[in-house]
Amino acid sequence: MVLLKSVCHESWPLAAAFSISRGTKTTAEVVVVELTDGDFRGRGECVPYPRYGESVESVMAQIEAARSDLANGMDRIALQSAMPAGAARCALDGAFWDLEAKRSGRRAWQLAGEREPGPVTTVYTISLDTPEKMGASAKANASRPLMKLKLTGEGDLDRVAAVRENAPNTDLVVDANEGWSPEMVEPFSAELAALGVKMIEQPLPASDDSVLASLDHPIPICADESVHTRDGLAALADRYDMINIKLDKTGGLTEGLALKREAEAAGLGIMVGCMVGTSLSMAPAVLLGQGARVVDLDGPLLLAKDRPEGLTFQGSVISPPAPSLWG
Repeated sequence: MVLLKSVCHESWPLAAAFSISRGTKTTAEVVVVELTDGDFRGRGECVPYPRYGESVESVMAQIEAARSDLANGMDRIALQSAMPAGAARCALDGAFWDLEAKRSGRRAWQLAGEREPGPVTTVYTISLDTPEKMGASAKANASRPLMKLKLTGEGDLDRVAAVRENAPNTDLVVDANEGWSPEMVEPFSAELAALGVKMIEQPLPASDDSVLASLDHPIPICADESVHTRDGLAALADRYDMINIKLDKTGGLTEGLALKREAEAAGLGIMVGCMVGTSLSMAPAVLLGQGARVVDLDGPLLLAKDRPEGLTFQGSVISPPAPSLWG
């Protein structure tokens, strides 16, 4: 019998303040779930996200409300319809995958019918700041092969130019976090293309992104806030070239794998991203990130300290998780 052993809130200090267009954070606030079945245990982590109406308290309450359903036999598949997509389901889904792996003596990738995962190269995120400070951060990380720059609208071209000057050999992608207006898209895209930017993530608010279908952009545009699950995916195909799959949005690896397959079938490129969390949040996403065009799983690199059994990073290269961590 699968039981909810614990659900707890953990706060992990960041190495430095992290800013995007919507605000600044200094800690990663995560919720960790542990499921047990006899002597076997499985763990999952999620990051509640205010942009989607979530808080640590609301997510923990959602998980606690599932306690009786779990005791009455709810499994990972039933979970998908019993709980809406979001952080709470993500934590439970991750714990189910980990528990199933520990119970069966097989790895999560085998249970999913996937190939054995290899290392992936993650972006390194440069927090939103002045051009001078973003340029200095880029200079300190100029050996990394890929950076993602957090943008906001006015002044963004100066920010990217400063980063490019200080990291001339690094591939760049940018993320506006819904911070641009429609009239910025075409001129900014042209200028960013000249600076060698490879992708623009979520330039417009999700509620106003239909205009993207009529705007020229020489750089692929990737949906983030505009995509959560397979529902509504078809409507995005004329607006976006790629989608960013985050497990906290999809409600876990189960839906994430299904979304990836459907998006690829629709001709959309895949980015696999993350909220700012520990290696326990990233571990299932490393499996999802196999073959993705862009991998953004640098959350642990932004922490002052990660879990002791966390993922292994060699620069920007992430090795698949050990069983002691997850799956």
